[in-house]
Amino acid sequence: MTPVADEIRIDVPVSGAPGRGVLTRLGSKLGNGFVQLLLTLIALFWLVPVFGLLVASLRDESANTGSGWWTVFTKPAELTLSNYAELVANKAVWQSFLNTFYIAVPATVLVVVMASLASYALAWIEFPGRETLTVVVVGLLVMPIQVALIPVAKLFGALGLFGTITGVVLFHVAFGLPFAIFLLRNFFTGIPRDLIEAARMDGATEWVIFKRVVLPVAKPAIASLTIFQFLWVWNDMLVALVFADQDSAPITVALRAQLRQFGTNIDLLATGAFLSMVVPLGVFLLFQKYFVQGVLAGSTK
Repeated sequence: MTPVADEIRIDVPVSGAPGRGVLTRLGSKLGNGFVQLLLTLIALFWLVPVFGLLVASLRDESANTGSGWWTVFTKPAELTLSNYAELVANKAVWQSFLNTFYIAVPATVLVVVMASLASYALAWIEFPGRETLTVVVVGLLVMPIQVALIPVAKLFGALGLFGTITGVVLFHVAFGLPFAIFLLRNFFTGIPRDLIEAARMDGATEWVIFKRVVLPVAKPAIASLTIFQFLWVWNDMLVALVFADQDSAPITVALRAQLRQFGTNIDLLATGAFLSMVVPLGVFLLFQKYFVQGVLAGSTK
């Protein structure tokens, strides 16, 4: 009797399993397909302004003033590259584009290097006042930039840095370090202590541990910080508007100066804005995986 009972207990649930399995797989595929379709629609909707800016940059002033960019689908002959040729010939805008590189690259490199070293010290090196210093750094995150504009402008004026690229870079570095240290320190503290202690027991110095143990593990966080800092500096206008003069102004300030008194100058503004968007957009799309991994790791550890 026992084998029969066992056989019944086995056969009854198995008989209905294939039907439930098919329904489950079908529901899962439909759900995944719906989510993918929804995300695709959101992405396309999010890219509409970028596409509109591109189309506006390829139309002349009269076409942009007379109708919206979406009319290009019925009038493709309006598209032209004359706006880009005019922008390249504009020495002021072209120099400002180079100034943006001169500002963004040093400000990003200095923040990443200094924040990496400081974060390692705050995470793994014992010294008096470490916790207090960490609290002070975190507290600096709440300080708005607008509060420091006038005092720093007076300081830069006394030091001869006002109206220079160096002054703009130093301001970006000063206000980029608190967040950078906060992000990287949170990531560094998530590294297993046994890994650090094993390296110390092998006689490795702090510099060797930082270079050969911490940096390889922290690549996602460092890459995401690099992208975040570069995007923030590249797209900034407030700091450059206050601390840069006409010769050291970045592209954001230069485009603002191109506004006509009685017109929008949309042909030049759209072209310059799209060109200035290509660099950070390309950087973000290239390293977006590291950006997401690093930000999530730094915020959850």
